[in-house]
Amino acid sequence: QVQLVESGGGLVQAGGSLRLSCEASGIILSINHMGWYRQGRGPHRELVAGFPSGGNPYYTDSFKGRFTISRDDAKNMTYLQMNSLKPEDTAVYYCTADIMSSITDGSRKFWGQGTQVTVSS
Repeated sequence: QVQLVESGGGLVQAGGSLRLSCEASGIILSINHMGWYRQGRGPHRELVAGFPSGGNPYYTDSFKGRFTISRDDAKNMTYLQMNSLKPEDTAVYYCTADIMSSITDGSRKFWGQGTQVTVSS
């Protein structure tokens, strides 16, 4: 089965940087969209950035200029470089990927388990 595993979270001081990684594994025929969400203290997950296959990355406005999403299709990975971190960036960060595992089933959205990012003031 397909699995997404994030890594790279941790504790960082305000103004610092972290790079999150997410690797997709399992039966993968193709990966279309890849992205990152986060969930702070509220009940909803917030879109951070997305990167469609063969397209351009895009960001929620509040993250433009500080966060950068990238992907390595050869390795089935996506990354989120986070700079100038603020205490309000503290959240659990989740990666997502639209993955086709079989031609008959089509593409399906998968989520990672999340990685905690804590920014201290």
